[in-house]
Amino acid sequence: MTDLAGKIALITGASSGIGAATALKLAAAGVKVGLAARRADRLEALKEEIVHRGGEALVLEMDVVDAEAVQAGVDQLVEASGAIDILFNNAGVMPVSEIDELKTGEWNAMVDINIKGVLNATAAVLPYMIRQHSGHIFNTSSIAGRKVFGPGYTVYSATKFAVSAFSEGLRMEVGKKHNIRVTCIQPGAVATELPEQTTNPEKRRQLDAYRAAIRFLDPEDIAGAVLFAAAAPAHVNVAELFVLPTEQA
Repeated sequence: MTDLAGKIALITGASSGIGAATALKLAAAGVKVGLAARRADRLEALKEEIVHRGGEALVLEMDVVDAEAVQAGVDQLVEASGAIDILFNNAGVMPVSEIDELKTGEWNAMVDINIKGVLNATAAVLPYMIRQHSGHIFNTSSIAGRKVFGPGYTVYSATKFAVSAFSEGLRMEVGKKHNIRVTCIQPGAVATELPEQTTNPEKRRQLDAYRAAIRFLDPEDIAGAVLFAAAAPAHVNVAELFVLPTEQA
């Protein structure tokens, strides 16, 4: 297995859920983590927790939709740490609504954050990883990036299919050429804040009912999957990890 101590990671969407859990788990393994999100107060609290546990962290207030802000954050992390070894493209949104509701603002937010955010962060770190001739990029897709779910998830699913496709193509392009590994994380139902973004009352009730019906994954479960892939031997690229609750059909 690869010793991660001393590695440098950037985690987007680090203010809650999977991002925060992964930051804690990587920091516990000796990784210095760049915590990126829009909610700087939450990032500061997370940094305090990491430092209290003996780890290292840097707060990077960042909106992944803003390419210039992403580049500035990546540059700041590299300037402070000297390298960037791991990128976890984890920021994402999932407002659930049916197409004929025409909530185009929510559609655009999903495209901007779930797809363009991944592209922005990837573009910012790649030059550094190419110069290092090493690196590992993680992208959070979803079970919805493998299967289109029922009414309400169409645009979200489309964005996650895009993330899955981009991840596979990226791996093919930068793996052998630049010694950069790419892993697509595809979670099933995870207990995060995602349902809170849904403005349709009936869809929100359905989400809450589903959460009560089965045992969801904890964010720490996905964080463990990220750690597993990151610590794999250098010649091993865990290209996909499809992780879902035992009770999820």
